[in-house]
Amino acid sequence: MLLRFWPQSLFGRLLAASVAAVLLAQAVALVLIAQERERFVLQGSVREWTRRISETTLMLAPLSAEQRVAALAQQSESSPAMHPPHMAHLPGGAHPGHPPKRGFLRLPLLSDFENTLHEQLRAALGPDYGIEIGPTREPAPAAVALAPPFYEAHELALHPGSAQRYDVTVRFPDGDAVTYRLARMPGGAPLPRNLFINLILLVLLLVIVLYVAARNITRPLSELAHAADSFGRDTRAVPQLPERGARELRDAARAFNTMQDRLHRYLDSRTRVLAAMSHDLKTPLTRLRLQVETLENPPMQARIGRELDEMESMVREALALFRGLDDGEPASALDVDSLLAQIRDEFGDMGETVTITGHALRPVTAKPQALKRCLTNLIANAVKFGTRADIHIEDGADLVIRVRDRGPGIPEEELERVFEPFYRLESSRNRDSGGTGLGLSIARDIAQAHGGSLQLSNLPGGGLEATLRLPRRR
Repeated sequence: MLLRFWPQSLFGRLLAASVAAVLLAQAVALVLIAQERERFVLQGSVREWTRRISETTLMLAPLSAEQRVAALAQQSESSPAMHPPHMAHLPGGAHPGHPPKRGFLRLPLLSDFENTLHEQLRAALGPDYGIEIGPTREPAPAAVALAPPFYEAHELALHPGSAQRYDVTVRFPDGDAVTYRLARMPGGAPLPRNLFINLILLVLLLVIVLYVAARNITRPLSELAHAADSFGRDTRAVPQLPERGARELRDAARAFNTMQDRLHRYLDSRTRVLAAMSHDLKTPLTRLRLQVETLENPPMQARIGRELDEMESMVREALALFRGLDDGEPASALDVDSLLAQIRDEFGDMGETVTITGHALRPVTAKPQALKRCLTNLIANAVKFGTRADIHIEDGADLVIRVRDRGPGIPEEELERVFEPFYRLESSRNRDSGGTGLGLSIARDIAQAHGGSLQLSNLPGGGLEATLRLPRRR
């Protein structure tokens, strides 16, 4: 369930993971600070209460029972340490009715207060004194009230109603006993609010630094992905990537730039070779056609003429396939409805039936001549092998153009093989029916160069459907 909210981009995941690690580290640090402060406060408070209880107890030990009562009464009148907690003076001039404006926040940590106080009192008084420690019972018996130490007094001033009272009963060797009452905050580490403010500021600073670091890492990767996608559409339109960032990112950008240079050199070399092939092939074909026209055998002349026409068509289609889209044609906003209407009229002039349903909602960015050739090849196949072409346009996140015919269709195992160059079926789609086996291959190359796709599928009621999908660029 939580994975649904996990970022999908590399930048988002790096930032989210880094922020989570920082927050976890700060939480652990806060707990450790609270534990240490709790230990410090506990030890300080217990030490102070142990000192007061042990000094008072040792002072009362030599006295008789009557003298002890009188001494306690006299000391309670003269010493603020013996006043009850609700009457004791609080540090910093604060009073229970007017708590200080600044205070502490607490984390609920467990501390063994009773055992710690018992151990220190046992060490201070010795084994001859009995010690009992426990929460104050209701109704509270008479006891000697001890003022809280500094940290406990500060907390009690902020939260006077949340104090937890304990009675410490010390039994003298002669059997007499005295009870001391002390008040403390229930288990918790008093932490200054400024500590939380400082931690929040530190987290914000780290998040800003991590944001900048993650962006510096992912921006070159985004540029590389964009350049690779653009390179697949137009090999001449992609500039050299800047080699910046971490060493691995610089190596990736350098490798991409090197690949571009090598591919450009290969394409330039291939273009020169194809230009030479075009000239060298067309010249002997022209001579052969002139020689055929001198033949006095009309049937032979017609048969050789058809073979020469097919050879010229194959040469022309092969050169177009090898050349691909490396023709320098720029992409522009293209009205697909007008383009399809123009193609429909051209086929209508040749006596073919082409229908169009649906329309594009807005222009698409494409190379006009290349896209026209792709659609012309698909429609030509439909009217040639399926008697007519029915075009359906769907527009949304992608522009989808479906070209359907009413022919015999293609066996399922052959649906992908027909995109291979020079591949032709042995049934109705063979050499005698015309074509070179390059039309679908060229159409798919054009679709992929536009970032789209071209798929073939058989219709349930018979016929073949070619689906051209062109993505809408944002």
